[in-house]
Amino acid sequence: MEKRMQKIYTSTRNKDIKRTPKEAILAGMADDGGLYVYDGLDEVKLPIRDMMEMSYAQMAETILSALLPDFTEEEVKKCVQDAYANRFDNDDITPLHIAKDVPVLELFHGPTCAFKDVGLRMLPQLMSTAIQSCKGKDVMILTATSGDTGKAALEGFKDVEHIGITVFYPDHGVSNMQKLQMVTTSGQNTKVCAIQGNFDDAQSNVKKIFQDQELKERLNEMNTTLSSANSINIGRLIPQIVYYVFAYKEMVRKGKIRFGEEINFCVPTGNYGNVLAGYYAKCMGLPVKRFLVASNANHVLYDFLTTGIYDRNRSFFKTISPSMDILISSNLERLLYYKSGKDADYIHELMKSLEEKGSYQVRSDIFKDIQKDFYGGYCDDETCAAIMKEFYEEKGYVLDPHTAVGYKVMKDYQKNDATPCVLLATASPYKFAPAVENAIFQQSNEDEFACMEELQRKSGARIPDSLLLLQGAKIRHEDVIDKEDMRGYVEKTVKEMFHD
Repeated sequence: MEKRMQKIYTSTRNKDIKRTPKEAILAGMADDGGLYVYDGLDEVKLPIRDMMEMSYAQMAETILSALLPDFTEEEVKKCVQDAYANRFDNDDITPLHIAKDVPVLELFHGPTCAFKDVGLRMLPQLMSTAIQSCKGKDVMILTATSGDTGKAALEGFKDVEHIGITVFYPDHGVSNMQKLQMVTTSGQNTKVCAIQGNFDDAQSNVKKIFQDQELKERLNEMNTTLSSANSINIGRLIPQIVYYVFAYKEMVRKGKIRFGEEINFCVPTGNYGNVLAGYYAKCMGLPVKRFLVASNANHVLYDFLTTGIYDRNRSFFKTISPSMDILISSNLERLLYYKSGKDADYIHELMKSLEEKGSYQVRSDIFKDIQKDFYGGYCDDETCAAIMKEFYEEKGYVLDPHTAVGYKVMKDYQKNDATPCVLLATASPYKFAPAVENAIFQQSNEDEFACMEELQRKSGARIPDSLLLLQGAKIRHEDVIDKEDMRGYVEKTVKEMFHD
């Protein structure tokens, strides 16, 4: 079938850097360190009423076709089929559960039991299709993870032809279950490495590697290019838009709202990708009033959303919600781009200030516009634990620590706004079983699997099969390096994976 009219994606920091959707997905990140965006986002209007009659897969096809038009209809259908068919343990992919009176969008029914599966089942399909169409080189995926992205990316890209993946995670900075998921990965094209540092160290050094022209030239000689599986890759972000539209459909279907009525979404977030996908949905016509951005003790986003100042110069805390232990929220850059009137020069200056000074302050008009759409809140570990216990006792439902942070923020906000709100549940509680059991029942077992079984026995919440299969799994990756050695590790891995 003939390709449809193309949209051009440009860098948030330089509009002269232009890529087709397929090129942007393969690149992952712009050469200048910016993120790829589409200027006409607010001109794309989804057929929201028609989508109320669609399945999840049909919604995905509609959204991907709207934003990635250089993929043919046949390519989009195949990508959706390969990404989602028989890959999730619920036919709805992201079912909406009503816990007494609280709508909970369960994003953890994929193979790694976290919301990252939604985007990272799709991204490998999009990337493989783009490689075939562009007749590209071998691609090495570089990913920094605070816990969930790593395993989801490893699972999604496992044994995909012409693609390798290297995942960096902070040593002692993820849960035991998250680490076990990563180090037992079985792909022949996968590498996992812990770094001595935190997630921000891993993410910052991955970005530096992407901008290392000397390394790029050497890899080019080896017929290899770099890309990303983090939500800085537009191909990872776009599939996440779907579950916001699906949640709206389910709220209508279950009689919680009337079609056309505005709702709110409460989103636990660290890197701002999850909540940004919701903002994209709003830009394209979904009736959303506000997004509630939930943070843990590392509340750099809360501070930004209440002051207009982004400042990463602060203490870093390891919490029981480790996937949000982040001080540099990369996808905020995309939001600032749109809220600044698509002013790439202004974004370039803000990001330069962040890199050199560790902070920036946005203009007052931009800040006011952001506050119209986003509200920030946070809670510490003690409060998070109390919320897990409270929610279980009142609703009979087990929350993971990240979603519990979200519920606390949602409760606080709803004191002044009665707009119906959907809480995004970002992970299975069994990925953090010791913290959850300790919070709800004031006890936990040092043996992760014994703890999971005890939590299941007491709560009745079922352990996902994919986590049970990890018991006794063979550990294949245990590399630990200094963060300054990541560049050399990448070059060595490319040689081993594609040329030895």
